[in-house]
Amino acid sequence: MSDSTEYVPPKVWTWDQASGGQFANINRPIAGATHEKELPVGKHPFQLYSLATPNGQKVTIMFEELLALGHSGAEYDAWLINIGEGEQFGSGFVEVNPNSKIPALMDRSGPEPIRLFESGSILFHLAEKFGEFLPKDMPGRAECMNWLFWQMGSAPYLGGGFGHFYAYAPTKMEYPINRFAMETKRQLDVLDRRLAEVEYLAGDAYTIADIAVFPWYGGLVMGWQYGAAEFLSVKDYKNVLRWAEAIYARPAVKRGRMVNRATGEPAGQLRERHDASDFETRTQDKLEAKG
Repeated sequence: MSDSTEYVPPKVWTWDQASGGQFANINRPIAGATHEKELPVGKHPFQLYSLATPNGQKVTIMFEELLALGHSGAEYDAWLINIGEGEQFGSGFVEVNPNSKIPALMDRSGPEPIRLFESGSILFHLAEKFGEFLPKDMPGRAECMNWLFWQMGSAPYLGGGFGHFYAYAPTKMEYPINRFAMETKRQLDVLDRRLAEVEYLAGDAYTIADIAVFPWYGGLVMGWQYGAAEFLSVKDYKNVLRWAEAIYARPAVKRGRMVNRATGEPAGQLRERHDASDFETRTQDKLEAKG
């Protein structure tokens, strides 16, 4: 092993030093708000508070897909939450999501506002509400939910495991990188074997399972995440790559990936989304000029 000294855990762990790494300034072992800040509320039935991480992209892709099908009731305001600055710990955000993670959604379309957190829960809620992207037959529905929950259980090993130690940790460590690279490749193999049999994860139809899995694993094989495409030999997973390219070709997916994006090429950013016309003025400078 490359580590020169062995870490000996204390008898009782205490939070007495920063964890290090890219997100050290927002990591802490307690929940709850750190400051008072109300959330903005726009004019549409759905108010989304998010960032264009893989988890955030799931929900904006879902909204854009619903709107593309003509569901005008799915109009939404998307407000940027800068998690690097700790905005997820504002009092208003914590009221919507006590877990202080994006995305968080308020459904104000009915007589009583409904708060929704956890991306899988949001996708399921919207699929049921609008009757889209969720098979109606029991076997198809079960298969869709299998893969939706597969993503919820598997992606932490990709993001918090591999992604953290490979891209964000303050020092490179052989054991965790090897451990999570192995698991990430195993997961890609699971997907590749499934997608050798079917067009989409639940079968012949595009569903919320694909919408959930694509930003994580599609993004990985497309080379968008962690700068690790060559390291993980992602081109070996030809069925995953075929599936990812097909999903990325969907116009609603392209729009959804832009919403609440605050990094990368300015032309690919739409920091806030309040109307479909916002995509026409998507650069940061033009958005700021709009006021």
